[in-house]
Amino acid sequence: MQDDNINNSVKQPTLLQVLPRLHSGGVERGTVEIARAAKKAGFDSLVASSGGYMETEIRRAGATHFTLPLNQKNPFTIWKNIARLEEIIRAEQVDIIHARSRAPAWSAYFAAKRTGVHFVTTFHGLYSIQNTLKKKYNSVMARGEKVIAISHFIKNHIMENYGVDGEKIRVIHRGVDFKHFTSENMNPERKIKLIAKCSLPDDMPIICLPGRISRWKGQKFLLESLKLLPHRNFFCIFVGDDSQHGGFAAELRKAISQMGLEENCRLVGNILDMPALYMLSSIVVSASIRPEAFGRVAVEAMAMGRPVIATDIGASRETVKDGETGWLVPVQQKAMAEKIEEVLMMDRGRLEKIGGAAMLHARTNFAAEDMYRKTIDLYREIL
Repeated sequence: MQDDNINNSVKQPTLLQVLPRLHSGGVERGTVEIARAAKKAGFDSLVASSGGYMETEIRRAGATHFTLPLNQKNPFTIWKNIARLEEIIRAEQVDIIHARSRAPAWSAYFAAKRTGVHFVTTFHGLYSIQNTLKKKYNSVMARGEKVIAISHFIKNHIMENYGVDGEKIRVIHRGVDFKHFTSENMNPERKIKLIAKCSLPDDMPIICLPGRISRWKGQKFLLESLKLLPHRNFFCIFVGDDSQHGGFAAELRKAISQMGLEENCRLVGNILDMPALYMLSSIVVSASIRPEAFGRVAVEAMAMGRPVIATDIGASRETVKDGETGWLVPVQQKAMAEKIEEVLMMDRGRLEKIGGAAMLHARTNFAAEDMYRKTIDLYREIL
């Protein structure tokens, strides 16, 4: 009985994740997923951010959200956030603080120093290093007791640019929930609703480029590639949030008109039912003109057995096996146009073979459960 009392008195470890905001994006989705996984693993799960519509998902994950101005890059606000985070750490008896973005990471780093808790970072992207000051600002993401890199490409980038020992870096690929991203038991009504919402034609193959509307995601590059096709037997939709880049979205709409592609291309905004959209797509394109740190779109589409074309840069080389699970092309309009045409003309048997290999590759190497397990294991290793 005495042993039972001792066991019952052991405190559950407490995890606090910090990020700028809770809107759509890979950082935000990863935060929600790990909040849920940590709770299931017996952690008290906390998240601090400036808030957003994904707060609801944090609460559904069984985690507690604290609203702080962590989206601010003003040095004075970053400094004030140190004390705010320190207060949470002490009040909630936090054991690990996990930072996922630079401004909140600086606050978290010093709050961890003051309180003696463990500090972990996830290096989610390629940050600009055009000058010494910028590189110094970025360096906080490499200061974790352990640094999670979301691809081997990012690990090499950290080692080359920030002088971090490879032993300190843990590669944990982003994961896809295959209960959600599956072609099995796809309700036809879901596809019918999307066809109506996006006004999709039923007599042309659908080309889909998912990703927030941002210059580096390659929407303009894909448009310029599509213009080179010798026919107009396609309908391309650009899917993603344009709230942060409204000017570029307007530029894209103007370019569509100037290229004479009004009947073939459309921006459709955010789509919640991405699995249904992938199933409607003849080709899914990841057209980023700067290296992807991971490239979740390609993995999601492969999990659905869809033909994927990605630009041959960054971590796309880790997610897509050229000619086996999809295709990699250089960042050249002519090369992209030729590959799109080749895939559009490809026979059904070849496409099904590629789709089957893609599905197996995604499920074998990029399962969400693996990401959860490896991250929780890392927390336990640190503790």
